[in-house]
Amino acid sequence: MEESSDLYDVYETNGPPPWADDQHHGLEDLDNVECLRRKIKYYFMNPCEKYHARGRKPWKLILQIIKIAIITVQLVSFGLSNQMVVTFKEENLMTFKHLFLKDYVDGGMDMYAVYRQADVYDHIDYIIEQYGHLHNITVGNHAYDKNGTFYTPLTLCQEFYRNGTIYPDDETFEIDAEVETVCLNVYPMYPSLREALPHFELHFKRLLSIKVTFVLKAINLQTVRHRELPDCYDFTVIITFNNLAHSGRIKVDLENDVDINECRDWKVAGASPRNVYLTVLFDCLIIITCITSCTLCTRSVINGIQLQSEYTLYCKNLCGKDVPWSDRLEFVNGWYILIIASDTFTIIGSILKIEIQTKVLTSYDVCSIFLGIGTMFVWIGVIRYMGYFKKYNILILTLRAAFPNVIRFICCAGIIYLSYCFCGWVVLGPYHEKFRTLNTVSECLFSLINGDDMYPTFKNMKQKSSLVWTFSRVYLYSFVSLFIYMILSLFITIITDTYDTIKQQQQSGTPTSELQKFMSVCKDPPNSGVYRLDENNGCFSNCCGTRCRKRQERLTSEA
Repeated sequence: MEESSDLYDVYETNGPPPWADDQHHGLEDLDNVECLRRKIKYYFMNPCEKYHARGRKPWKLILQIIKIAIITVQLVSFGLSNQMVVTFKEENLMTFKHLFLKDYVDGGMDMYAVYRQADVYDHIDYIIEQYGHLHNITVGNHAYDKNGTFYTPLTLCQEFYRNGTIYPDDETFEIDAEVETVCLNVYPMYPSLREALPHFELHFKRLLSIKVTFVLKAINLQTVRHRELPDCYDFTVIITFNNLAHSGRIKVDLENDVDINECRDWKVAGASPRNVYLTVLFDCLIIITCITSCTLCTRSVINGIQLQSEYTLYCKNLCGKDVPWSDRLEFVNGWYILIIASDTFTIIGSILKIEIQTKVLTSYDVCSIFLGIGTMFVWIGVIRYMGYFKKYNILILTLRAAFPNVIRFICCAGIIYLSYCFCGWVVLGPYHEKFRTLNTVSECLFSLINGDDMYPTFKNMKQKSSLVWTFSRVYLYSFVSLFIYMILSLFITIITDTYDTIKQQQQSGTPTSELQKFMSVCKDPPNSGVYRLDENNGCFSNCCGTRCRKRQERLTSEA
């Protein structure tokens, strides 16, 4: 009893008893936990609820609406310009085929070939003749390329084995595999092959290919009606006679490489640089808007990560348990990540568009990819705001919940799909046009899953080998049965089960994760006013820092 009395006297002399301090810390912890609940609940509120809670205007929402409008206008404007460029390229390619390929018929490029030696010379002579009389036969504004004051010549190159003697009747041959290339130049003033190159000769036994190359210029005038300055085009036309197979059939193909340049001297009534400057100014406005949007969303992502750290600290120090990754990822708003990606793509695309408008670059395809992806992500981001309504939110929740199972399912199904691709390419490739390459095999099988081109795929199989024909039937029937009736049905079942689960959870209203259970304790409505008090507080992180300092001070005083 005396020891107890002495101990009591010590406490009475030095300060309040320890349980009073514990009660004080218990109340302090309770207040800070409630503060943390409100902060987390505020973080997951929609813009309208946040406005009622703290009076903050939904700037990100307003900015996204403005951004959707101006980015869509930009995409439509660029799409029309890009369409004119692509149309001009395609129509010129078709024009060159009709001008320089003898007896060419639309759509017959796959079967266009020559079979006699005289036909090869005739076709080359026809190309040189048409090239020499270009000004008199073309209905377009095509012209020869110039190097200073002289026209650039047409180049005729043949590739062949250096030496070779072939005797099919004796089944003997001798080939030097070294390939030689001999090129000759033909200027536009020569009307025919014999006049330009009287000693020109082809070595058909050793011949690999013949390439006829020349450059033509043209101006795309159709942009004038859209108040845009025309571009000047350089078309590098390449006509190839392919004899790599040495099968007696020389395939002929025509391709063109296009370079777009700024015209050096122009004068167009009704078109002025002012239109270009306004377009560039509009693109700069979009870049500024996207930078602002990206900054706001990045700040929100950082705030979410900081809030995640506070919640993790609370669970670890007070509850003694780790936060699962599913709850951690709830703080990383995927919609903000999508908007940041959209802004990045749009900024890059807008910079490329400005350079195209000022004729610094001509990468229409690259620019269209960046602008297209950016606009697609912007419009997908609209679903986020529709998700604030429960009836629309079920699509987002279903996709997010089913995503892990879908990925695992696709990995397994993809292995089976690839096995069919390789098998079909090796076995059916020589006999079926749709199985000639791995790319076409994949496209053919994917169309079969969707129910497209089933009958033509079965019908076009050549019956040159009864064994391969029988295998093709087993192959196609097994693929269709496996993927349409089993794998595709299982895939739909995964989505359906997830949808039913999410729907039941929404109807019951019970929280499904530890984070949701933690937030469900907070019953304060957005307009209660308590959220304004928590705006500048660190809640649990400050609480932990204060407790650690007080504990250290008490241990120091006791020592």
